[in-house]
This record gives sequence, structure tokens and C-alpha cells, in this order.
Amino acid sequence: MAESFFSETRIPQQERYDSKLFPAVLSPPSAIPALSLPLFTQKIKTQKPYLDSLLHESGAVLFRGFPVNSAGDFNDVVEAFGFDELPYVGGAAPRTNVVGRVFTANESPPDQKITFHHEMAQVPEFPSKLFFFCEVEPGNGGETPVVLSHVIYERMKEKHPEFVRRLEEHGLVYIRLLGEEDDPSSSIGRGWKSTFLTQDKNVAEERAAKLGMKLEWIKDGLKTIMGPIPGIKHDESRNRKVWFNSMVAAYTGWKDARNDPKKAITFGDGQPLPEDIVHDCLGILEEECVAIPWQKGDVLLIDNLAVLHSRRSFDPPRRVLASLCK
Repeated sequence: MAESFFSETRIPQQERYDSKLFPAVLSPPSAIPALSLPLFTQKIKTQKPYLDSLLHESGAVLFRGFPVNSAGDFNDVVEAFGFDELPYVGGAAPRTNVVGRVFTANESPPDQKITFHHEMAQVPEFPSKLFFFCEVEPGNGGETPVVLSHVIYERMKEKHPEFVRRLEEHGLVYIRLLGEEDDPSSSIGRGWKSTFLTQDKNVAEERAAKLGMKLEWIKDGLKTIMGPIPGIKHDESRNRKVWFNSMVAAYTGWKDARNDPKKAITFGDGQPLPEDIVHDCLGILEEECVAIPWQKGDVLLIDNLAVLHSRRSFDPPRRVLASLCK
């Protein structure tokens, strides 16, 4: 039995949706006193159907209490799941490769909140799965709240049916101004060279075209225009609609020396988004989210189609690493 190794655990922050706990939390069996990393990764491989099924049911799975101590250990865990890697092309967050398939999570300053979003929802090729790993737990704060997308869709449709109708009809356009190099003071400070993984403007244009992204070269940088792109998707594996966009993150958080968040996103027909409804959506996201304080060694696996995530501000130190999968 798969359950004989991974023990489903209750922690106070979990919520119950459709009779299922969110997120699911797994711990090692107490009967194995000297659990090793190789045993953990072996069990991931042999019990992957069970883990896939649990992720499909819950949308997110937290592995707590397993012997994952370093970026290299985390890379081994990610590799054990066997998902293909997704190159980080077109994303906005400044990140650094640490080892193998492991990157730093968004490196923006600790006092900045990163608002709810699906990873790379603003480009056509987005990751299907995200892994996060807590290498150094925060001094204070720094949670990564998660929220179920279909719950947000249902609540928004009930409260703002006309807005949701327009979102489904027109989609969204995302607009961003990029410098040449990364700006570590900004949560969207990725420069165009690291956004497109090249120093060559022609290669950047080719890679943008593959994403369906329009580029306008401007003084000292680049303007990217992405869309119209759907803001609601149909989750075929669960047969339900999901709130799949970075609307709130862009409208409230895409702010730095170059970018004005209110100009960062519009409906697909170019019409502005109503500010009150965007802020109401943020309130719903905060109401429905689950925020579990990080502990060293935690690994969080997220189904990117089913779940939005964010980051709360924190007191250093904190080091959370990430890996993106196709």
C-alpha cells in the first residue's frame, strides 16, 4: 500500500474544501527512525501514482519532516518525480540558478509582498507543477500562501458576473517595461537578457515571437506586450473552470522605477480593469488562502493550474528555492 510509507498528517492551518484537506501534508512514518534521502527519493519513484493522485485531489502537497537539507538534496527530490524541466523564459521574477534544476524563488526585497498569481500565467507555456523548498526558515513571516483557483472563480462569478463574463470573452493583455539587466530591488525586475536567456536582440525577438509576445525596443530597454491571453481556463482533468491569471499581481504589484501597475494589465480589448473589482478579488484571495509557516526542510509541490500562490513579507533570514516543471 502506498500509504504505508507516506503518512497523511493534520496541521492547524489546513482547510477543508469539498471534503478534502488543503493542502495535503505528508510526513515520514515514525517506524523509520533513521530515514535517509535515498530512501525518500526511492519511495517517491515507487509510490508516484499515489502522490500524483493526492496532488490531483488536493492541488498542493506539503512534505514535512523528510531529510532534505540542501539545494542538492532538493534537486534529487525534484528529479525523483520525473517531471520534465521547464526553462524559465518569459517570466518576470529575478531568479538565480543554484544547482541542477533548482533556482532561487523571487529575489525581491523582504519587505515586499508578492501578490497571488499562477506561475507564468501571462505566457502561453507555463509550468504545470511547481516545487518550493525551505532551506532557511524565515525569521518572521515569509509564508507562501496558497489558494484554490476554482474557488476564486466561483466566488468572483457569483459576486461580479459581468466582470467575469468580460474576462472570459476578451482575456487579458499584460504590458511590462524591462531594462537590459536585472533589477534586484523589484519583484518584476528581470531584465530582457535574462527574460529571454540571451544577449542578442534578434534571438530575444525570435523567442518572444514563439510566445506570441510583441516587443518594442525603447531607450535603455524593452516594452513587452503579451496577449490577449485567457484569464479563465478549463481544468480538463478536474472538469471545472479555474481563475488562471496574474491580474491582481500585475495590477497591484508590478510597480518599480519603470512600471506603473495600473498600466500593466488591461482587458484584451484594451479597456482598463475596474480598480474596485481588482481589489475585491484580492480580498477574496486573502480570505480563501491557506498560509502555512515554513519549516526548514519543507518541500511544497503545487499544481500550477489548480492553485495560486503568493509570498508574504518577512524578516530575514529566509531562503526558499524553487523548481518549475512542464
